[in-house]
Amino acid sequence: MKNAIIFHGTDCQPDDYWYPWLAQKLMAHGYKVDVPSYPDINHESIDTFLPKVLQNHTFDQDTIIIGHSAGSPLILSILEKIDFPVAQAILVAGCSMRFEGETKDPVLQTDYNWEKIKQNVIDIVFINSVNDPWGCDANQGRIMFDHLGGTQIVRNEGHFGSTTYNQIYSEFPLLASLILGVAS
Repeated sequence: MKNAIIFHGTDCQPDDYWYPWLAQKLMAHGYKVDVPSYPDINHESIDTFLPKVLQNHTFDQDTIIIGHSAGSPLILSILEKIDFPVAQAILVAGCSMRFEGETKDPVLQTDYNWEKIKQNVIDIVFINSVNDPWGCDANQGRIMFDHLGGTQIVRNEGHFGSTTYNQIYSEFPLLASLILGVAS
């Protein structure tokens, strides 16, 4: 069965932004969808957080994983640890490097095994904005794209959802189209 897992960002919840909208779209097309709540994402070290995530989910060739913000580096860590490719990974407003002078963001690893990650995903897409207020911008997306290939989509739409910047972003038709292959 086709399944999708949507990983939220730091201090977010499964019912924030476009997460429930996308879940409904995918379920309407026969996907089993999980939008787990991980309040400790980006508050707990990836070394202790990742094993919990891996234990709670099944990843296989029918799995699509979507991550928003801190959910994106989590996906990189997942792809580095599993032993088989998932169908698709979409990283929205993601990053893989600490920002200059940044000491927090424990979801980020110091470095990644890019070859292992590349082996464990059939199709990978990076969606970033040139004007992301958190720094998860097109440059961050380009770093991941340069290491992994795939597709990078650059928009001018902020963080694709942010309470701090009052960016509601309750729907995300581009995401549905990338997954379903149809205009949504």
